[in-house]
Amino acid sequence: MGLLLAAVIGLGVYGAFQGVRMYRADAKLPGDLAVALEVGAGRTTATGSAIDRIGMRYAPYVLRMMGPKRVDAVRRKLDMAGNPGGLTLDRYAARRAVYGGLGLLVALGMLMNGHLVFAVLFLLYGLFWTDVLIRAAISRRRDDIERTLPDFLDVLAVVVSAGLGFRQALERVAEKYEGPWADELRITLRQMDMGVGRRDAFEQLRKRNESDQVSMFVSALQQGEELGAPIVDTLIQIANDMRRTDAQNARRKAAKAVPKATLIVTSFMLPGTMILIVVGFYYASNVNFNDIFGG
Repeated sequence: MGLLLAAVIGLGVYGAFQGVRMYRADAKLPGDLAVALEVGAGRTTATGSAIDRIGMRYAPYVLRMMGPKRVDAVRRKLDMAGNPGGLTLDRYAARRAVYGGLGLLVALGMLMNGHLVFAVLFLLYGLFWTDVLIRAAISRRRDDIERTLPDFLDVLAVVVSAGLGFRQALERVAEKYEGPWADELRITLRQMDMGVGRRDAFEQLRKRNESDQVSMFVSALQQGEELGAPIVDTLIQIANDMRRTDAQNARRKAAKAVPKATLIVTSFMLPGTMILIVVGFYYASNVNFNDIFGG
């Protein structure tokens, strides 16, 4: 019965894919998607580029299935992740199509062989692997920004105190830095060049990064601008507050690490040691030590 059900599901999925393929066989790839296929080509791998080319034809179909709210949420996550590997919204949809199709086919094969657990695992892998990579990229990017920001503010304060205006100092220091924080600053400066107000540009910087330190930096700049506080003192104070926060977070993580290590020892190492001792006593109980030592 299970094999019959799996065969019916497989035929239905195959028919659906064939219908989509026939429907889009004569359709030309939209110009914006063709361009998006090449966006970030120097940042992605050869495997990622091949997957994008396979799935780009089905990207519009995936985006329609996701709906506007889901598309906006994914676009925001890609901005927060810094478009890792040149990943755009269309590339995301293409990879969802390819990974989802492969995961479904492998899951059907596992199900036909009676491996239900592996079928579920492969299906989940195909559906959510791209989102897992994006979440990991967001976490790495946030950590990089929070690690870079205090030192950046110190250098910025020195450059501002040397006589340059805040905008010129920001450009000068951003040119000397590399990494996600420098990229974010270049985006902000480009927005200001295009006519976006300074307050709005930094507010968008805050929205692109789920980081408490970035939010602290933007809030302090806005408050200093409203109250007329010296920008150098504001930058130094922000850097000191961030280092104090980092030290508190490090102590908090260290405090959490001790119970975790204790849990691992008591859950795995201690039972393993007890089992080894018991097994040793069991096998040693039948040994005649008089024969061994010649007694």
